[in-house]
Amino acid sequence: MLTKRIIPCLDIKNGRTVKGVNFVNLRDAGNPVELAKIYANQGADELVFLDISATEERRKTLQKLVLDVAAQVDIPFTVGGGIASIADVDRLLQAGADKVSINSAAVNRPELINELSSKFGNQCIVVAIDAKQVEGEWLVHLVGGKVPTKIKLFDWAKEVEKRGAGEILFTSMDNDGTKDGFANEALKKLSKIVNIPIIASGGAGNITHFKDAFIKGNADAALAASIFHFKEIGIPELKMSLKQQGINVRI
Repeated sequence: MLTKRIIPCLDIKNGRTVKGVNFVNLRDAGNPVELAKIYANQGADELVFLDISATEERRKTLQKLVLDVAAQVDIPFTVGGGIASIADVDRLLQAGADKVSINSAAVNRPELINELSSKFGNQCIVVAIDAKQVEGEWLVHLVGGKVPTKIKLFDWAKEVEKRGAGEILFTSMDNDGTKDGFANEALKKLSKIVNIPIIASGGAGNITHFKDAFIKGNADAALAASIFHFKEIGIPELKMSLKQQGINVRI
C-alpha cells in the first residue's frame, strides 16, 4: 500500500505567501521561506510553491525565491507559475526545484507536456488542473481561475497522462478555501480513469476531510494551505490522527 502524502501549498504573490477563497480575496499568510522550513521540519512529505500571478502578469516564476526555499528544505519541492518552455523548467530545476507544475501553458499548447516529459522525465512533470462545475459539468479554468474554457476535466486528465504527465494536481475551484472538504466524487472518478497519482487540492478544513480525500476520493496526496498557514491544524497532529485511523502516512 503506497504512502499517502501531505503537501502544504505556498501560493506566492509579490514575494509573500497568500491565501484566498475560491481564488479571490487574498490575504497575507507569511514569509514563504520561513513557512517552507517550518513545514519541512514538521514532517510535510512535499511542498508546492505556486507563483499565482506569474501567468497573468506574463512573467517568469521568481527564481531567487525558489533558490531561497530550496536551500531551507530537504523534501521534494514542486514549483509552478508562468512555466511555458524547456528553458523555464531547466532554470527552475537548476535553482533547486524537484518538480515543476504547468497549467495554462499546457492547455494552450498541449505538446509542451510531451516535450518536458521527454526532456526531463515524467517524474518531475506535474500538470495542475483548476476546474469548477458549470451547469453540472467540470470545466477547466486558466490564469489562476480567471479564464474559463470549454475543456472537460476528465477528458483533459486523460490527455495529460497520455502526453507524459507524471502527476495531476486537481484543484476544485468550488471547494477552494471553503474548508468544507475536497471534491471527493471528482477525485474518485479521476483516480479511476488515469493511472498516475492524483493530488487533491481545494477545501481542506479538518482532519476528516483529509481522510475522506484518501478513502472516498482515492487521492494519492492531499494539498492544503490556509489550515497550515494559520495554524488551524499541525502536520504532526494531522499525520498521527490519520495513522490511527488506518491511513498509511509517513510519521
